[in-house]
Amino acid sequence: MIRLADAPGERTSWDRPRSMVYLWGIAELLFVTNPWQVSSAIRVRVLRVFGAEIGRGVVFRPRTRVRFPWKLHIGNDSWIGEGVWFHNQDHIHIGHDVVISQESFLTTGSHAHRRDMALLTRPITVEPGVWITSRCMVLGGSHIGRSALVRPMSLVAGLVPPNAIVEGNPAQVVGSRFPAEDEGGQL
Repeated sequence: MIRLADAPGERTSWDRPRSMVYLWGIAELLFVTNPWQVSSAIRVRVLRVFGAEIGRGVVFRPRTRVRFPWKLHIGNDSWIGEGVWFHNQDHIHIGHDVVISQESFLTTGSHAHRRDMALLTRPITVEPGVWITSRCMVLGGSHIGRSALVRPMSLVAGLVPPNAIVEGNPAQVVGSRFPAEDEGGQL
């Protein structure tokens, strides 16, 4: 058994002063997680103020959560669906023209469960043209290749090849998104 009272603290992933983390918590509640249909442009602006790198034309729907905006990178013309949660204790890199649908959860953190429950983090990379459909979970260390599609309720833990359709827990390749001659579509 591991005594949780002795576990290393969560703050190892903050990378910012405590005051900034707390200020972000207030801003996230008011402008990002807020369920009202507040403008996507306002959400994006607030995220950028706190260090998120977000490209042009990004749509950020209500009820989204971002643990640390300074560790979030999103390319142009991507869509972030309602209720998406970026639990990014490490960096999350989202390419251009990516769709992350409703209630999906991307988490970069875990714990040293055999040692002392210390926080362990690994980044996530989602290449251009990917569609992560509703209620998917993407774990730290995952890399989703260009134009791949993750079907609803799937768990991604590792590498998803470009143009693949994956589904299940753990997600397995079940097909190709585009015919071989079109691979990657118009991206």
